[in-house]
Amino acid sequence: MKADILVIGAGAVGCAITRELTKYQLSVITVDKNSDVGGLASKSNSAIIHTGYDASPGTLESQLVVAANPLYEELARDLDVPFTKVGAILPAINDEQFALLPALKEKAFKNRVYDIDYLSREQILDMEPNITNEVRGGLYIPRESIIDPFLLVVGYAENAVKNGATFLLDTEVIGIDVRDGRVAGAATTRGFIEARWIINAAGLYCDRIASFVGKADYFVNPRKGQFFILDKTTKTKVDHIILPIPTKLTKGKLVSPTTHGNLLVGPTAEDGDDKTDASTNRAGLDSVMEDAKRLVPAIEFRDTITQFSGLRPNRNPEGLHIDVYDDLANYVNLSGVRSTGLTASAAIGRYVVNLMQEHGLEAQVNWQFDPIRTGIPAFHAMTPAEQEEIIKADSLYANVVCRCETITEGEIVRAIHSPIPAHSVDAVKRRVRAGMGRCQGGFCGPKVIEILARELGVAQDEIVKEGHDSPMLVGTVK
Repeated sequence: MKADILVIGAGAVGCAITRELTKYQLSVITVDKNSDVGGLASKSNSAIIHTGYDASPGTLESQLVVAANPLYEELARDLDVPFTKVGAILPAINDEQFALLPALKEKAFKNRVYDIDYLSREQILDMEPNITNEVRGGLYIPRESIIDPFLLVVGYAENAVKNGATFLLDTEVIGIDVRDGRVAGAATTRGFIEARWIINAAGLYCDRIASFVGKADYFVNPRKGQFFILDKTTKTKVDHIILPIPTKLTKGKLVSPTTHGNLLVGPTAEDGDDKTDASTNRAGLDSVMEDAKRLVPAIEFRDTITQFSGLRPNRNPEGLHIDVYDDLANYVNLSGVRSTGLTASAAIGRYVVNLMQEHGLEAQVNWQFDPIRTGIPAFHAMTPAEQEEIIKADSLYANVVCRCETITEGEIVRAIHSPIPAHSVDAVKRRVRAGMGRCQGGFCGPKVIEILARELGVAQDEIVKEGHDSPMLVGTVK
């Protein structure tokens, strides 16, 4: 196999870079060791598009996040991704926090986030009646937004494929070939890929990839964040993202609406050393409940439908880095892309391509680039007339498989045969939400397995939850 550019990692950052590269007349291959796009951090985060108000001023992270935020309204429209500019409230609930508000506002200004204002106690309680009565005042950040993070990554990837990129999943990079001071390609579990440029966007494993070329002057440890998802019917909701006063370690545990009507609560910030441990634990979840109730006392955790954890790639020494090297040509190394990575991805794609051009990449503009990606029509969002029309065109839309989310067989089949095909139960879930409702797949799970097996032409016991070592069925009972 051969390409002009090899991108390692198909999370939000890798997929955004890939899409940006297709704006030029270049052949691009993106590989990932996982069985679906979305990496690890990109599919298990707070689903927030940040403004960068609290980034460290003058850093590359501040530059990229602040630049990225204004891109999302058009980007989400082009990629057909749910996105809502709900705004965020930062409430101070004691004297110590109240005293920090001017410094936080000044920090926002240093980051060129000027549309941030003080809110009085009365204003906050009028906007969010369920916030604690202890609130003293706070800050309002109107451009903090929420997005569907799964579909953002899928949207990047599918649009990149539409414009000529190739994705190789289940493909792990096991070495990089360097010749005459420049990269020449990578050895993978599916053979050697010759490439003129290599971009390391491997997230949690970027230090391992960097070690193949002698550039691992840092290491990455996983920082676990545990979350709750509450049912759409929970009584105590919020209309804005409720952000705690941030600390040096973490942005803290937030309470936020989602684009699909649930309530998201979390995360923790727990440093570890196992990059595969995405488990939840009692201590972490208890801390989320305790901190969330300080902000929204009436929140009802009995309405939880699931808990999950994400692993953020914490760089040591810290900081977001996008590096090129005098002694190693045609290699770009990204590291330290943490909690703001989903937001920054839109700007990182543009930044990386520009950096490559500054360092010798010659590429003609692809004037045929099409920025539009059309998602799978969602039956539950249609009017009765639209539902009747799509059933006439595709009878599988008449069969509701997931009752909690009103997801039809037609949507599931389209996900399975999409440009980045969904070949696992979780991949289907991420694209069309079958199994994301209150019963968490208890009703629709067997039917999704049946549809996957039928469409892929395999036995049902070959269908997996996520990767190869997660079979949904392990034997027959009769």
